[in-house]
Amino acid sequence: MTRTSAPMLSLEKVSASFADRNGQLAVLRNISFSVPRGQFVCVLGPSGAGKSTLLRLLAGLLAPASGRILFDGAPVRGPQAGVGLVFQDANLMPWRDALDNVALPLELRRDPDAFDRAWDMLQVVGLRGFEQALPSKLSGGMAQRVAIGRALVQDPQLLLLDEPFGSLDALTREKMGEELLRIWELEHKTVVMVTHDIHEALYLADRVLVLGRRPASIKLDMQVRLARPRKLAVRYSPAFGRMAARLRAAIEVQAV
Repeated sequence: MTRTSAPMLSLEKVSASFADRNGQLAVLRNISFSVPRGQFVCVLGPSGAGKSTLLRLLAGLLAPASGRILFDGAPVRGPQAGVGLVFQDANLMPWRDALDNVALPLELRRDPDAFDRAWDMLQVVGLRGFEQALPSKLSGGMAQRVAIGRALVQDPQLLLLDEPFGSLDALTREKMGEELLRIWELEHKTVVMVTHDIHEALYLADRVLVLGRRPASIKLDMQVRLARPRKLAVRYSPAFGRMAARLRAAIEVQAV
């Protein structure tokens, strides 16, 4: 469910390319879409389609070759203070415990309430009692919760997730999907998440974008018309099955 129609993010004919031994490798071509505030969007596509490149463009870590990206109405020309980014690997500092890892971005900003806010965030992501645990003592799912907490503690307007559960086993991944939904309902953040899992995308998102083959454009922009709050049982509904089949067909066509 979109919480308001005001656009948080807009892309206008965005293209991206990289230099390689043969000159320029075109990755994305004429990508245009907007994301309303509070919407949860998942991005699917064949391997190598440029999904992670798209996320880095949204984060301001890469500049488009052409077109423009607007965040809250202003052009994106570099990393934005209101954007949080979580990668597939948690990338925690091994010598800092969970509390210190979450507090780090606030410490760097000299926030006097850094540790109080980090403590509260660890409760939000379900890690009560693990505040002093080092990364080596955390499971993969718990480490990703710390990484998500580290992004959310900065109170970003936009949360970008680059296959955050990709390295987890199937059961942990499923549990983390439920956890992410719970956090999203609490925090009401705008989310753009890259995933390669069709069922995960449908379960989490309000909307799913499918990228085509490189140089990729958007081949399908599908609204996920499933009621919220969602439970795992929705994955076995006829509506879920029909939408999954539509997404699978779109991805397989692009992968050929």
